[in-house]
Amino acid sequence: MNGKFIVIEGQKGAGKTSAVTQVIKTLKKYGIKDVIATREPGGTPLAEALRKLIKHGVNDESITDHAELLMLYAARAQLLEKVIKPALIRGTWVIGDRHDLSSQAYQGGGRGISTHLLQTLRNSILGNFSPDLTFYLDVLPKIGIMRSRERFDKGNDRIGTESTDFFDRTYKQYQTLAAKEDRIITIDANQSLVSVKVAIHDQLKKWLNTQQVLSLQ
Repeated sequence: MNGKFIVIEGQKGAGKTSAVTQVIKTLKKYGIKDVIATREPGGTPLAEALRKLIKHGVNDESITDHAELLMLYAARAQLLEKVIKPALIRGTWVIGDRHDLSSQAYQGGGRGISTHLLQTLRNSILGNFSPDLTFYLDVLPKIGIMRSRERFDKGNDRIGTESTDFFDRTYKQYQTLAAKEDRIITIDANQSLVSVKVAIHDQLKKWLNTQQVLSLQ
Protein backbone atom coordinates (compact mmCIF):
# COMPACT_ATOMS: atom_id res chain seq x y z
CA MET A 1 0.00 0.00 0.00
CA ASN A 2 1.32 3.42 -0.92
CA GLY A 3 1.92 5.97 1.81
CA LYS A 4 -0.02 9.21 2.20
CA PHE A 5 1.22 12.78 1.76
CA ILE A 6 -0.05 15.22 4.41
CA VAL A 7 0.96 18.88 4.20
CA ILE A 8 0.94 21.69 6.76
CA GLU A 9 0.41 25.16 5.29
CA GLY A 10 0.16 28.68 6.62
CA GLN A 11 1.95 31.97 7.00
CA LYS A 12 4.94 32.65 9.20
CA GLY A 13 4.04 32.35 12.87
CA ALA A 14 1.13 29.99 12.23
CA GLY A 15 2.83 27.15 14.12
CA LYS A 16 3.65 24.78 11.27
CA THR A 17 6.56 23.09 13.07
CA SER A 18 4.38 22.22 16.06
CA ALA A 19 1.62 21.05 13.71
CA VAL A 20 3.99 18.68 11.89
CA THR A 21 4.99 17.20 15.25
CA GLN A 22 1.34 16.81 16.25
CA VAL A 23 0.42 15.06 13.00
CA ILE A 24 3.28 12.59 13.39
CA LYS A 25 2.34 11.98 17.05
CA THR A 26 -1.28 11.33 16.11
CA LEU A 27 -0.38 8.96 13.27
CA LYS A 28 1.87 6.93 15.55
CA LYS A 29 -0.85 6.85 18.18
CA TYR A 30 -3.09 5.09 15.68
CA GLY A 31 -0.47 2.65 14.48
CA ILE A 32 1.12 4.46 11.52
CA LYS A 33 4.78 4.46 12.48
CA ASP A 34 6.58 4.61 9.12
CA VAL A 35 6.57 8.41 8.81
CA ILE A 36 9.06 11.02 7.64
CA ALA A 37 8.93 14.83 7.67
CA THR A 38 10.04 17.17 4.88
CA ARG A 39 10.15 20.92 4.43
CA GLU A 40 9.93 23.30 1.48
CA PRO A 41 12.03 24.70 0.17
CA GLY A 42 14.59 22.13 1.24
CA GLY A 43 14.82 18.45 2.04
CA THR A 44 17.71 17.48 -0.24
CA PRO A 45 21.24 18.95 -0.49
CA LEU A 46 20.35 20.81 -3.69
CA ALA A 47 16.99 21.99 -2.36
CA GLU A 48 18.61 23.17 0.89
CA ALA A 49 21.14 25.20 -1.12
CA LEU A 50 18.26 26.78 -3.03
CA ARG A 51 16.49 27.46 0.29
CA LYS A 52 19.49 29.45 1.45
CA LEU A 53 19.51 31.48 -1.76
CA ILE A 54 15.76 32.14 -1.57
CA LYS A 55 15.83 33.19 2.08
CA HIS A 56 19.06 35.19 2.13
CA GLY A 57 19.97 36.10 -1.45
CA VAL A 58 23.52 36.62 -2.69
CA ASN A 59 25.44 39.66 -1.51
CA ASP A 60 23.47 42.78 -2.45
CA GLU A 61 21.87 41.42 -5.61
CA SER A 62 18.10 41.66 -5.51
CA ILE A 63 16.10 38.57 -6.45
CA THR A 64 13.34 39.11 -8.99
CA ASP A 65 9.90 37.67 -8.29
CA HIS A 66 10.16 35.26 -11.21
CA ALA A 67 13.64 34.09 -10.21
CA GLU A 68 12.32 33.40 -6.70
CA LEU A 69 9.40 31.42 -8.12
CA LEU A 70 11.61 29.31 -10.39
CA MET A 71 14.02 28.51 -7.56
CA LEU A 72 11.08 27.38 -5.42
CA TYR A 73 9.86 25.05 -8.14
CA ALA A 74 13.36 23.72 -8.76
CA ALA A 75 13.66 22.86 -5.07
CA ARG A 76 10.16 21.36 -5.07
CA ALA A 77 10.86 19.19 -8.12
CA GLN A 78 14.07 17.86 -6.55
CA LEU A 79 12.37 17.04 -3.24
CA LEU A 80 9.42 15.43 -4.95
CA GLU A 81 11.43 13.11 -7.20
CA LYS A 82 14.26 12.30 -4.77
CA VAL A 83 12.39 12.00 -1.47
CA ILE A 84 8.60 12.25 -1.48
CA LYS A 85 7.61 9.95 -4.34
CA PRO A 86 10.09 7.17 -3.43
CA ALA A 87 8.90 7.30 0.18
CA LEU A 88 5.23 7.07 -0.80
CA ILE A 89 5.95 4.10 -3.08
CA ARG A 90 7.68 2.33 -0.16
CA GLY A 91 4.56 2.83 1.92
CA THR A 92 6.04 5.61 4.06
CA TRP A 93 3.78 8.48 5.08
CA VAL A 94 5.27 11.92 4.34
CA ILE A 95 4.42 15.00 6.40
CA GLY A 96 5.38 18.17 4.58
CA ASP A 97 6.05 21.59 6.03
CA ARG A 98 4.72 23.50 2.99
CA HIS A 99 4.11 22.41 -0.58
CA ASP A 100 2.64 23.96 -3.72
CA LEU A 101 -0.12 25.88 -1.94
CA SER A 102 2.61 28.12 -0.49
CA SER A 103 3.65 29.25 -3.96
CA GLN A 104 0.05 29.85 -4.98
CA ALA A 105 -0.43 32.04 -1.88
CA TYR A 106 2.93 33.78 -1.46
CA GLN A 107 3.96 34.21 -5.08
CA GLY A 108 0.43 34.41 -6.48
CA GLY A 109 -1.20 36.50 -3.77
CA GLY A 110 1.78 38.23 -2.17
CA ARG A 111 3.90 38.83 -5.28
CA GLY A 112 1.02 39.15 -7.70
CA ILE A 113 2.42 36.65 -10.21
CA SER A 114 -0.19 35.59 -12.75
CA THR A 115 -2.37 32.57 -12.10
CA HIS A 116 -1.64 31.40 -15.65
CA LEU A 117 2.11 31.19 -15.02
CA LEU A 118 1.64 29.50 -11.65
CA GLN A 119 -0.71 26.90 -13.11
CA THR A 120 1.60 26.29 -16.05
CA LEU A 121 4.53 25.61 -13.72
CA ARG A 122 2.44 23.48 -11.45
CA ASN A 123 1.06 21.37 -14.28
CA SER A 124 4.46 21.01 -15.94
CA ILE A 125 6.40 20.05 -12.81
CA LEU A 126 3.85 18.37 -10.54
CA GLY A 127 1.39 17.00 -13.09
CA ASN A 128 -1.53 15.40 -11.25
CA PHE A 129 0.44 14.93 -8.03
CA SER A 130 -1.13 16.58 -4.98
CA PRO A 131 -1.30 16.03 -1.21
CA ASP A 132 -3.80 13.55 0.16
CA LEU A 133 -4.61 16.02 2.92
CA THR A 134 -3.60 19.58 3.79
CA PHE A 135 -3.99 21.37 7.11
CA TYR A 136 -4.10 25.12 6.52
CA LEU A 137 -3.25 26.98 9.72
CA ASP A 138 -5.25 30.18 9.43
CA VAL A 139 -3.61 32.97 11.41
CA LEU A 140 -4.20 36.71 11.10
CA PRO A 141 -1.13 38.34 9.51
CA LYS A 142 -0.56 40.71 12.43
CA ILE A 143 -0.53 37.80 14.88
CA GLY A 144 1.69 35.63 12.67
CA ILE A 145 4.17 38.47 12.10
CA MET A 146 4.32 39.23 15.83
CA ARG A 147 4.96 35.58 16.71
CA SER A 148 7.54 35.16 13.99
CA ARG A 149 9.49 38.28 14.88
CA GLU A 150 9.48 37.38 18.56
CA ARG A 151 11.25 34.11 17.73
CA PHE A 152 13.53 35.15 14.87
CA ASP A 153 15.54 38.17 13.84
CA LYS A 154 13.62 39.32 10.76
CA GLY A 155 16.90 40.40 9.17
CA ASN A 156 17.83 36.73 8.84
CA ASP A 157 15.00 36.07 6.39
CA ARG A 158 14.37 38.08 3.22
CA ILE A 159 10.66 37.24 3.27
CA GLY A 160 10.40 38.46 6.86
CA THR A 161 11.19 42.00 5.74
CA GLU A 162 8.13 42.21 3.49
CA SER A 163 5.40 44.77 4.13
CA THR A 164 2.18 44.17 6.03
CA ASP A 165 0.33 44.55 2.71
CA PHE A 166 2.32 41.63 1.29
CA PHE A 167 1.26 39.36 4.16
CA ASP A 168 -2.34 40.59 3.91
CA ARG A 169 -2.45 39.66 0.21
CA THR A 170 -0.90 36.27 0.96
CA TYR A 171 -3.44 35.66 3.72
CA LYS A 172 -6.41 36.46 1.49
CA GLN A 173 -5.09 34.17 -1.22
CA TYR A 174 -4.58 31.33 1.25
CA GLN A 175 -8.18 31.68 2.45
CA THR A 176 -9.54 31.79 -1.09
CA LEU A 177 -7.63 28.69 -2.16
CA ALA A 178 -8.40 26.74 1.02
CA ALA A 179 -12.13 27.34 0.59
CA LYS A 180 -12.08 25.80 -2.90
CA GLU A 181 -10.42 22.48 -2.07
CA ASP A 182 -12.10 19.61 -0.22
CA ARG A 183 -8.73 18.11 0.73
CA ILE A 184 -7.78 21.23 2.70
CA ILE A 185 -8.86 21.45 6.35
CA THR A 186 -8.67 24.94 7.85
CA ILE A 187 -7.53 25.17 11.47
CA ASP A 188 -7.93 28.37 13.49
CA ALA A 189 -4.31 29.09 14.40
CA ASN A 190 -5.12 32.32 16.26
CA GLN A 191 -6.06 30.21 19.29
CA SER A 192 -3.64 28.71 21.78
CA LEU A 193 -1.08 26.10 20.74
CA VAL A 194 -2.84 23.50 22.88
CA SER A 195 -6.17 24.18 21.15
CA VAL A 196 -4.53 23.97 17.73
CA LYS A 197 -3.00 20.60 18.60
CA VAL A 198 -6.35 19.26 19.80
CA ALA A 199 -8.05 20.46 16.61
CA ILE A 200 -5.41 18.80 14.43
CA HIS A 201 -5.69 15.55 16.38
CA ASP A 202 -9.48 15.48 16.10
CA GLN A 203 -9.59 16.39 12.42
CA LEU A 204 -6.85 13.92 11.53
CA LYS A 205 -8.58 11.13 13.46
CA LYS A 206 -11.80 11.89 11.59
CA TRP A 207 -9.98 11.83 8.26
CA LEU A 208 -8.22 8.56 9.08
CA ASN A 209 -11.63 7.04 9.73
CA THR A 210 -12.58 7.81 6.13
CA GLN A 211 -9.45 6.13 4.74
CA GLN A 212 -9.10 2.41 4.19
CA VAL A 213 -5.86 2.30 6.14
CA LEU A 214 -7.11 1.58 9.65
CA SER A 215 -10.24 1.48 11.74
CA LEU A 216 -10.63 3.90 14.62
CA GLN A 217 -13.15 3.89 17.41
